[in-house]
This record gives sequence, C-alpha cells and structure tokens, in this order.
Amino acid sequence: MTSHSWSRSAESRLSAALAAATPLTWVLTGDSITQGVFHTHGARSWAEHLHERVRCELGRPRDVLINTGIAGWTAPQVLRDYDHLVARFAPDVVSIALGMNDSLDGDSGLASFADALGELTRRSLELDAVVILQTPNAIARGAWNTPAGVAAYAGVIRDIAAELGAILVDHHAEWVARYGDQDPGPWLDEAVHPNAAGHRAMAATACRTLGLD
Repeated sequence: MTSHSWSRSAESRLSAALAAATPLTWVLTGDSITQGVFHTHGARSWAEHLHERVRCELGRPRDVLINTGIAGWTAPQVLRDYDHLVARFAPDVVSIALGMNDSLDGDSGLASFADALGELTRRSLELDAVVILQTPNAIARGAWNTPAGVAAYAGVIRDIAAELGAILVDHHAEWVARYGDQDPGPWLDEAVHPNAAGHRAMAATACRTLGLD
C-alpha cells in the first residue's frame, strides 16, 4: 500500500484498499486466541471466521491471510521474532492481538508491555501497513490472571491505538458491555479462552469495526 499517505486514517486506508481490486496480504499475530488452539473444539476461531469473510463472502479470494499467533506468547516475545512472524510477509494489514499472557506480570509489567506493543505497532507502520490492535476478551474469576489485570492491559492497548493511529478492535469492551460484572461463561471454554461462541462474537466485533460486516 505504498501509494497511500499516512495523513489518511487507518480506517479510510483499509476501506480504500478493500474497495480496490489489488489483493492484500494480512498478517494476524498474537497468542493462543489468535492461533485458535484447542478451545474451539474443532469450530472456527475468530481468525478463521475473518478468513472466510474476506476471501469468500467478500469475494477477495486472492487476498492472503497468514496466522502467526503462538500459544502462550507475549508482546516482548513477538517483538523479538517480528521479522519471522510479520515483516517477511510484506503485509498490507497487520493485526496484533496480545495482552492476555502479558497480564500475568500484573501492574509491574504494564510499562514493558506498553513499550513492546508500541514498538510492534511502530515497526508495522514502518512497513506501510494498516495496523489493527485488538484487546483481549474479558475473563472469568478464578483464572491464572485476574479480570482487573486483563482490563488494565486492555487499557494500554487502547492508549497505544489512539496515540499511534491504529484501528482498535475492542473485544474487552464488547464482552464487558454484554456481561457486566458477571463472568462471561457462555463465551468461554474455561476461565480464560473463548469457546466457539466467544470466537464468533470476536469475529463479529472485528468485522464490524473493520467495515467488513
């Protein structure tokens, strides 16, 4: 997308790119929720729903969606492996969905998470890609991290998206709006990971935010 100017918003750049015939390369990087491991029990993950929406339903079969999510990974780990996971594909669109595993570090890890996620965003912008930052889903009580901790990391993601001009897909806000103070059990396979319904909800939020609905 080298013909586009960064004076234009990320949303308008993505909209213009989707209106054109030129095929796009999308890289979706993140943790197990992006990778889509186990917890869907064979159903599609949000990334697979996005793949279906773009390449089939929107009639863009020459677009390529590459999923480089790795279960258990954090923002610093993705940053260290950025060239392999993202840059080598020369992406037009980069989705970064992290924070769930990072939140295990609690309040003391917020600054390092912000530094790593900010650098991931800046490096993706330097590729002239449209950057999408996604907050993690809300979680239930009794998990290995805490609902308040995940919420704090989601706040960091919102701040970086606003500061650097990335598109924000705010799953956490959507889940809290749906379930409030209650555990979002119907959308979870266990206390942390979305089940098939949770992934469908995440895909719907992503598609709506990205103008793909």
